[in-house]
Amino acid sequence: MTSDHLADVLDLVRVRATLSGAIAVDSRWTSRAPLCDQLKIIGVLRGHVTIRTNGAPPAALEADDVAVLHARSWLELHGGTGTGSVLEVPAPRGYVRHLGPAGSPSDIVVGGHIDLDDTGRALLTEVLPSLGHLRGSLPQAGSMRRSLLLLFEESAENSAGSSFARRQYGRLLLLEILRTYARAAELPPGWLRAQADERLRPALAAMHADPGRPWRLDDLAGTARMSRTAFAVRFRAAAGVPPHAYLTRWRMLLARCALAHDDVTVAALAARLGYGSESSFSHAFKREVGESPLRYRTRRGGAASEAGSP
Repeated sequence: MTSDHLADVLDLVRVRATLSGAIAVDSRWTSRAPLCDQLKIIGVLRGHVTIRTNGAPPAALEADDVAVLHARSWLELHGGTGTGSVLEVPAPRGYVRHLGPAGSPSDIVVGGHIDLDDTGRALLTEVLPSLGHLRGSLPQAGSMRRSLLLLFEESAENSAGSSFARRQYGRLLLLEILRTYARAAELPPGWLRAQADERLRPALAAMHADPGRPWRLDDLAGTARMSRTAFAVRFRAAAGVPPHAYLTRWRMLLARCALAHDDVTVAALAARLGYGSESSFSHAFKREVGESPLRYRTRRGGAASEAGSP
């Protein structure tokens, strides 16, 4: 039984990554903009850029570095060298701007954002800092640079199909960011730290492959080839919650996704996720999400009708 947890997550949240724009500047410059994006990505292909945002200390980015921001309300970028006047650079939108005196740009910066649904916000924002700085000098950061270059080239050339290509490369960039962050950072407890633990990964794979199974602690510990006690302690330290609380949360994330996007009744969903009755599932969903499955479906615009439901 195998499972790719990062792929599971990205498939579940229906992540859509898009390139906001790319700028190439050959003088001292600054750019200021409000942030309405749920998850913002800034990558530096050339030069030195300082990022400032609310609620986090400034970050100095070098070539090949990537910054990830979430739940921030504004962003400032500062770059360039020399003693001349500072050029105000508008936030780019989907294309490359060559600004300042003619010449080779000293800074090349790529910006993108990730659109998240409810499940995406619940999963991704819990494991990422308000301003995360991933250095291009990390051994595993080469894939991030390749994705950044592809995004930049698509933006610069604007060929047929570029918008589609940018979305796909942006999705790959997010995957590489999560991989790099999981390997390089001191992760807070959560699903990303748990999946980074090779001893726990088989248990996560088992729960994801068969979320409706009535998993016992013995079963999960067995997949990790650990004793019950050692497994429970290690899992809680990594994930921040006990194994069965994690399983319940995973089931509810699957339920959110299905209610928002799939044509499935609450009763069928309850059975699929291992609940003995629609009532028990609804109570578990309301405890986790804060509203009933039917109310959630109505608010999120889910497709299915509930024949006979009040």
